[in-house]
Amino acid sequence: MAKIKKGDLVQVISGRTQARGGDRGKQGRVLEIIVEKNRVVVEGVNFVTKHVRVGQTQRGTKTGGIETHEAPLHISNVALVDPESKKPTRVGHRVETNAAGKTVRVRYAKKSGKDL
Repeated sequence: MAKIKKGDLVQVISGRTQARGGDRGKQGRVLEIIVEKNRVVVEGVNFVTKHVRVGQTQRGTKTGGIETHEAPLHISNVALVDPESKKPTRVGHRVETNAAGKTVRVRYAKKSGKDL
Protein backbone atom coordinates (compact mmCIF):
# COMPACT_ATOMS: atom_id res chain seq x y z
CA MET A 1 0.00 0.00 0.00
CA ALA A 2 1.41 3.36 -1.01
CA LYS A 3 2.27 5.94 1.63
CA ILE A 4 1.52 8.90 -0.65
CA LYS A 5 -1.41 8.97 -3.08
CA LYS A 6 -2.82 11.40 -5.62
CA GLY A 7 -4.69 14.23 -3.89
CA ASP A 8 -2.75 14.02 -0.61
CA LEU A 9 -1.42 17.17 1.05
CA VAL A 10 2.38 16.89 1.27
CA GLN A 11 5.27 19.11 2.36
CA VAL A 12 8.74 19.32 0.79
CA ILE A 13 11.28 18.28 3.44
CA SER A 14 14.57 18.60 1.55
CA GLY A 15 16.34 20.94 -0.83
CA ARG A 16 17.09 24.63 -0.66
CA THR A 17 15.14 26.80 1.76
CA GLN A 18 12.62 29.34 0.52
CA ALA A 19 14.93 32.16 1.61
CA ARG A 20 17.53 30.86 -0.86
CA GLY A 21 15.04 30.37 -3.70
CA GLY A 22 14.14 26.74 -3.05
CA ASP A 23 10.95 24.90 -2.18
CA ARG A 24 11.69 23.36 1.24
CA GLY A 25 8.75 23.89 3.60
CA LYS A 26 6.15 24.44 0.86
CA GLN A 27 2.93 22.43 1.01
CA GLY A 28 0.78 21.34 -1.90
CA ARG A 29 -1.52 18.64 -3.27
CA VAL A 30 -0.12 15.67 -5.21
CA LEU A 31 -1.18 16.01 -8.86
CA GLU A 32 0.48 12.88 -10.25
CA ILE A 33 2.58 9.92 -9.13
CA ILE A 34 5.16 8.33 -11.44
CA VAL A 35 5.55 4.87 -9.88
CA GLU A 36 8.28 3.60 -12.23
CA LYS A 37 10.64 6.43 -11.26
CA ASN A 38 9.46 6.93 -7.63
CA ARG A 39 8.52 10.55 -8.32
CA VAL A 40 5.59 12.84 -7.52
CA VAL A 41 4.33 16.06 -9.08
CA VAL A 42 3.21 18.54 -6.40
CA GLU A 43 0.96 21.53 -7.09
CA GLY A 44 2.84 24.85 -6.82
CA VAL A 45 6.26 23.27 -6.17
CA ASN A 46 9.40 22.81 -8.34
CA PHE A 47 8.45 25.07 -11.24
CA VAL A 48 10.55 24.81 -14.40
CA THR A 49 10.43 26.84 -17.61
CA LYS A 50 9.86 25.04 -20.89
CA HIS A 51 10.41 26.56 -24.32
CA VAL A 52 7.67 25.42 -26.71
CA ARG A 53 8.08 25.76 -30.45
CA VAL A 54 5.61 28.05 -32.22
CA GLY A 55 2.88 26.19 -34.06
CA GLN A 56 -0.72 26.51 -35.11
CA THR A 57 -3.83 24.77 -33.84
CA GLN A 58 -6.67 23.61 -36.07
CA ARG A 59 -8.44 26.94 -35.59
CA GLY A 60 -5.38 28.91 -36.64
CA THR A 61 -4.35 30.33 -33.27
CA LYS A 62 -0.64 30.53 -32.49
CA THR A 63 0.87 28.38 -29.77
CA GLY A 64 4.31 28.33 -28.24
CA GLY A 65 6.53 30.55 -26.16
CA ILE A 66 7.89 30.07 -22.65
CA GLU A 67 5.68 28.05 -20.31
CA THR A 68 6.15 27.21 -16.63
CA HIS A 69 4.86 24.03 -15.04
CA GLU A 70 5.61 21.69 -12.14
CA ALA A 71 8.40 19.14 -12.53
CA PRO A 72 8.53 15.82 -10.66
CA LEU A 73 10.24 15.46 -7.26
CA HIS A 74 11.61 12.26 -5.77
CA ILE A 75 9.09 10.72 -3.39
CA SER A 76 11.65 10.64 -0.55
CA ASN A 77 11.81 14.45 -0.60
CA VAL A 78 8.17 14.92 0.45
CA ALA A 79 6.26 13.94 3.60
CA LEU A 80 2.54 13.55 4.18
CA VAL A 81 0.98 16.38 6.24
CA ASP A 82 -1.03 15.48 9.34
CA PRO A 83 -4.56 16.90 8.84
CA GLU A 84 -4.85 17.94 12.50
CA SER A 85 -1.49 19.59 13.23
CA LYS A 86 -0.69 20.66 9.62
CA LYS A 87 2.90 19.40 10.11
CA PRO A 88 4.77 16.72 8.14
CA THR A 89 4.41 13.28 9.67
CA ARG A 90 5.14 9.62 9.10
CA VAL A 91 2.46 7.26 7.83
CA GLY A 92 1.28 4.01 9.40
CA HIS A 93 -1.18 1.31 8.39
CA ARG A 94 -3.91 -0.21 10.51
CA VAL A 95 -6.14 -3.22 9.79
CA GLU A 96 -9.83 -2.46 10.36
CA THR A 97 -13.20 -3.88 9.37
CA ASN A 98 -15.51 -1.60 7.41
CA ALA A 99 -19.33 -1.40 7.57
CA ALA A 100 -19.73 -4.33 5.18
CA GLY A 101 -17.59 -6.53 7.46
CA LYS A 102 -14.67 -6.61 5.04
CA THR A 103 -11.12 -6.32 6.41
CA VAL A 104 -9.22 -3.33 4.94
CA ARG A 105 -5.89 -1.60 5.52
CA VAL A 106 -6.21 2.08 6.44
CA ARG A 107 -3.51 4.77 6.43
CA TYR A 108 -3.12 7.01 9.48
CA ALA A 109 -0.75 9.80 10.50
CA LYS A 110 1.66 8.80 13.26
CA LYS A 111 2.18 11.27 16.09
CA SER A 112 5.76 12.41 16.64
CA GLY A 113 7.28 12.88 20.09
CA LYS A 114 7.00 16.67 19.85
CA ASP A 115 3.26 16.58 19.14
CA LEU A 116 2.29 14.52 22.19
